[in-house]
Amino acid sequence: MNLALADVGGAVLVVSQFTLYGDATAGRRPSYIKAARPEQAEPLVDEVAKRLADAGVPVATGRFRAHMQIESVGDGPVTILLDSADARR
Repeated sequence: MNLALADVGGAVLVVSQFTLYGDATAGRRPSYIKAARPEQAEPLVDEVAKRLADAGVPVATGRFRAHMQIESVGDGPVTILLDSADARR
C-alpha cells in the first residue's frame, strides 16, 4: 500500500461501466438517471486512458458500450470503495 503503481510495475485496465453509477439509496432497484450520456461519457473514458498512457502507465481498455466479461483477482490487504456525499445529493 505504500508503493505507487510505477514502483511495482503495475498496469491499469480502463473499462467503462455505466452501472458503476447506480444509485440504490431509494430502494432495491438502482437508478442510473445521474449517469453521463454516452456522448459525454465515452470521451471522458478515452481521456482517462490517454492520460495514463501519456504518463507511461501500461493501459488496456475495454470497448465502450459493448458487452464484456471482466475477471479480476484482488491481491492485497484491502478493497477500497470510493464514495462521495456529493453523489448522493
